Amino acid sequence: MSDRKLQKPTNRLSEEASAYLRQHMHNPVDWYPWGREALDRAAAEDKPLLVSIGYSACHWCHVMERESFEDSATAALMNKLFVCIKVDREERPDLDQIYMDAVMRIAGHGGWPLTVFCKPGGEPFYGGTYFPPEPRHGMPAFRQLLAGVANAYDNQRDEVELAVGRIIRALDPSATGGSGEAPGATAVVEAARGLLRAADRIHGGFGAAPKFPTPTYLDLLLAAADVLPADEAKDAVSHVALSCREMARGGVYDHVGAGFHRYAVDAHWDVPHFEKMLYDQGQLLRVYAEAWRRTGCCDEALLWPIRETVDFLRREMRAPDGGFYASLDADSEGEEGKFYVWKPDEIARVLGEQRAAAFDVAYGVTATGNFEGAATVLRETTADPRSRFAEEREALRQARNARIAPGIDRKRLAAWNGMVISGLARAGSLLDDDGMLSDAVATADFVLEKLTDGDGRLLRTYDFGRARVPAFLDDLAGMLEACLDLQRAGAGERFFAAALRFADDIATRFFDEEASDLFLTPSDGEPLVIRPRSDHDGATPHPAGLAAMGLLRAGSLAGRSDLRSLADRVLRTHASLLGRSPEALPTLARAALAAERGLSVAVIVGAPEDAATRALAARARAALRPEDAVLVVQPESGGKPGASPIGVDPHWITGRELVDDRPTAYVCRGAECSLPALSPDELAPLC
Repeated sequence: MSDRKLQKPTNRLSEEASAYLRQHMHNPVDWYPWGREALDRAAAEDKPLLVSIGYSACHWCHVMERESFEDSATAALMNKLFVCIKVDREERPDLDQIYMDAVMRIAGHGGWPLTVFCKPGGEPFYGGTYFPPEPRHGMPAFRQLLAGVANAYDNQRDEVELAVGRIIRALDPSATGGSGEAPGATAVVEAARGLLRAADRIHGGFGAAPKFPTPTYLDLLLAAADVLPADEAKDAVSHVALSCREMARGGVYDHVGAGFHRYAVDAHWDVPHFEKMLYDQGQLLRVYAEAWRRTGCCDEALLWPIRETVDFLRREMRAPDGGFYASLDADSEGEEGKFYVWKPDEIARVLGEQRAAAFDVAYGVTATGNFEGAATVLRETTADPRSRFAEEREALRQARNARIAPGIDRKRLAAWNGMVISGLARAGSLLDDDGMLSDAVATADFVLEKLTDGDGRLLRTYDFGRARVPAFLDDLAGMLEACLDLQRAGAGERFFAAALRFADDIATRFFDEEASDLFLTPSDGEPLVIRPRSDHDGATPHPAGLAAMGLLRAGSLAGRSDLRSLADRVLRTHASLLGRSPEALPTLARAALAAERGLSVAVIVGAPEDAATRALAARARAALRPEDAVLVVQPESGGKPGASPIGVDPHWITGRELVDDRPTAYVCRGAECSLPALSPDELAPLC
């Protein structure tokens, strides 16, 4: 028998690069990737579409695959009644947003796997999330659902059309640009107060189980410290610091291998949902760094999670050819969390009885455990310094490497790599860690070189040696922020030039004049049932809010009123919602605050290699807000500054000269500048 006949049969997904799609390439389901071929076949045969959306690290996606998509009887029914399409939500956030919004309106809740039934043109008429193979907890069996939906499409077409009409109207509101002033400080203050009312004062974070890290909420509380009354500002920063410390002590943090899991299933961070997402690591690096800065740059409990997470990223998520992988699965050997949990006898075999006994006390390891099968998810239970069990944790990490590890989704996404670049640049700058900054530069260079098309436009995803899928707004906004953060950290003015290119692309192709808003997809993108707008803040920042902040920063430093005006128009469009529910849009609220108060620029005139110049620049980066800019300008003979860096508005450096022939710093906002500072202690922000 030939090797070919011994191989498992494959479907069309075997030709795809997405790890999630390839996970389904041996299913007996006749899967199509999203595209014209599937839609044309559905139209020709007048069959509805079954669109199944998930991602590689999704636990319940794997469960539904095992229960239904690998079952030959279920697959036969799917193939008979529908044209079946698999979508990787991380590659196609536009499709995911459209169909998630549809399911939220149909079922009242969403999640992944996402299961949507559509007309041949992609218009949704019914959907849900996970469906079991047998009736359970009020849910029909998946095969019952398939038969019922197909019958409705064949015999109740009028009702299907009515459902489509209702859903499309709900998905595509006709609201156009607003005219009110976007509340800045007011929105941030009210959002912070709303978040603090929901704050868990014991364990950190917000609300009850399940509990997510919610970095966008933490970012907002840190920014709110500038505009809240003093006692409330202290409370906001203290709650962020508490949340950071408790997350790092809890089981949501991987104490053996480092890095953060996606969320905790309980209210006190004990037991996580074990997948590790790149976007969490990148955002939390910046949150921890800013919390450390805001609390006086002295809390070691906020530093070690940064250092360990960076080591984890380098060791397990960095690709040999550049960039960082998207995620690590929750499952290994078909079981969620199996790779990460421990039993006392396993720890004793690695550490020996005496060392294991002390470690078990410090990390809550018991015979009954806190997870399935009497296993334990490690969490800190004592106040020992982090160094106390460093050797033990490393020994356990080495032993854990012998286990079968969770799968890795090796695609590299522009948006998520942008978040890591920002996190590394901000943390490296504040901690004076050249290695972190070098990692950020290398990652940015990978994206700028490899994730672009022949016209120089950004692409979203890179895998199997090629970049694919035109970028969405979150990609452009993420890389805009990343390049601005690199320039601020002293990585080179070339990154500001790249930032301006991203800003111009956002302005040209993602802003709609009639709606006065930014959309998730470009104006020249693939036509879909609707053109989706930017989604709200969730596990990742609201793309329009992130873009607005980037446009404000780039426009301010470049002296580009067009970019600032566009950001202002977006903020005006969302002014009413910001006024009503600012805590729902924390990223947009922070952008509104930046627009209201203006951004500062610290200009340091001095030779970049001079120790005094470097000290002034380091102080400026620590003293100013993360969105404010820092410029280092080489002086010419006579102490006058040299030419303005490419793209930077010359007015920022005009008249800024050396004093007493020494490196000199100025902090400016608009036409107002501080007195020249010759020592780091003299340098302070313009409040």
